[in-house]
Amino acid sequence: MQKGEDQVVAKSASKASEPLLEICVDDVAGLDAAIAGGADRIELCSALGAGGLTPSRGFMAVAAKASIPVHALIRPRAGDFVYSEAEIAAMETDIAAAREAGLAGVVIGATTTQSTLDADIIRRLVGAAAGLDLTLHRAIDVVGDMDAALDLAIALGFSRILTSGGARHAEEGLETLARLARRSAGRITIMPGGGVRPENVARLLAIPGIREVHASCSQVARSESRLAELGFSPETTRRTDAETVRALKVRMLAMKG
Repeated sequence: MQKGEDQVVAKSASKASEPLLEICVDDVAGLDAAIAGGADRIELCSALGAGGLTPSRGFMAVAAKASIPVHALIRPRAGDFVYSEAEIAAMETDIAAAREAGLAGVVIGATTTQSTLDADIIRRLVGAAAGLDLTLHRAIDVVGDMDAALDLAIALGFSRILTSGGARHAEEGLETLARLARRSAGRITIMPGGGVRPENVARLLAIPGIREVHASCSQVARSESRLAELGFSPETTRRTDAETVRALKVRMLAMKG
């Protein structure tokens, strides 16, 4: 192997060893801020204030031009993850839109009324997403048996699971996150999300096997008063902040090794 080739391989190996930062965004400005701050991957959404919903087809098309991989959240409404046949059909259509836009992956999930992952629905969504990278979203945080849910995700071919460890924030779910990471044994990535900040990311990356984290890196912004008065905007919103993304990435790189 030539010296130049050695350097390329070494650089690739070094990059692969770095922890990965996924940022969720719900508008074009947020997408730009996340990339400027050093995000490694984007979860594309709408309505992050409602926990994130499916982005528009137009937003998908814009995001597909990004310099980093973009995965679309497929969630047709706020609330629970128990879906009707019409909602499943809508999600299948949205997955097709993500593929047509040229996105790298989708983020999906569904549960039953018995608080388990709905294997039948998820299998349909996985089939619709053939060829795309797959993330199981935080529907796993509302199931009764997270270990069984993890095993199902592995069996269905998911690359990763986004989870807070069943807690309001990932920092409160450290014990569960550690258990899931041990159980995964490298077969699937456990990606903590929910309240991830520069101040606490080291605690998450200290868990053996955790190499990816998910965050919004948003800051509160006050809306223009006239827009709020007319009902076009809430009085305050949260906007992706490039400096917060950058600060989080710096803390993560300090954990490299």
